[in-house]
Amino acid sequence: MQLIQTVIVKQILTEQSKQKLLDKYFAGKLQMQKEYEQLQFELKKLEKARKYQASALRTHFEKELEKRQDKEKLYEFQIEQLHMLPLGSELKEKEVQALVEVNVGDDWEKVMGQHTIIIKDGKIEEIR
Repeated sequence: MQLIQTVIVKQILTEQSKQKLLDKYFAGKLQMQKEYEQLQFELKKLEKARKYQASALRTHFEKELEKRQDKEKLYEFQIEQLHMLPLGSELKEKEVQALVEVNVGDDWEKVMGQHTIIIKDGKIEEIR
């Protein structure tokens, strides 16, 4: 019989992986800034058109603007945290689903134990 089990994928922090993560976080931060500016532009455009009720329009756009600011702050926080981490640290990257074969007589605790895949510079380093 086969079961579906969640497996954690962790990444060992190296110079290369650290730079990739920094690039990803900076790109995300830049994207949030662009979206924020675009939303501000759209709000001004719609306010001038006067097709919609100004207060409802402003409320909707303020929520969206706040979401972008929050995401930008999160990227800033992730960048700060990444700078503090020493090389060799293990970072949880994601979780994936795996099929696990179980048979009569298998040790249940061993089968259901948390499995982890360790990746270093894009290659599987270890399976725990």
